[in-house]
Amino acid sequence: MARPRAVSDELVFEATAAVMRRHGLKGTTVAAVAAEAGLSAAGLVQRFGSKRQLLLDFAGRGEAATDACFTTARADAASPLEALHAALAALTAQVRSRSDLANNLSFLQLDLTDEEFRVLAAANAHRAQSRIDELLREAVAAGELLPGVDAGALAHSVYLTYNGVLTLWPLTGSSSLAHELRAAVDAVLRPHRP
Repeated sequence: MARPRAVSDELVFEATAAVMRRHGLKGTTVAAVAAEAGLSAAGLVQRFGSKRQLLLDFAGRGEAATDACFTTARADAASPLEALHAALAALTAQVRSRSDLANNLSFLQLDLTDEEFRVLAAANAHRAQSRIDELLREAVAAGELLPGVDAGALAHSVYLTYNGVLTLWPLTGSSSLAHELRAAVDAVLRPHRP
């Protein structure tokens, strides 16, 4: 009978995210993640096989993590648009500085150059946009947005805005990421508000 793991995969993935934020892709080594998680490097290799597999498994949980942000936000928010803002803020909650964001964006190198990572990143992007679309449809039904709004097209615009803010904030941002993100999304939504 196998012993239960003292450190869950979820805790390993949290450690991976923390190391990525601090050190970027190049600094996200098996040894660094193992130390962050309180494991030995050998134990981490035994569990995942390689750094690549660890990072693939980490990326593979992206859709579930995105869903969790939106589900929690919707359960806690009084309205669909407040849930939208809360979900987008939750997706970026761990980014506290420009260097955090720059280091997280280094993972994008894998998404752009490795097909297995690209497929996972694309699925997560589609999931995020789909969840935005759901909230915007709810907002139309609740009277927060004008009747007849093309929720699909607006969801695409909101998601592009979200990603644009993530790119520009470290370069030109003058306030917190959460504030800049909320202001930019509100600007996109404003013409569609009653």
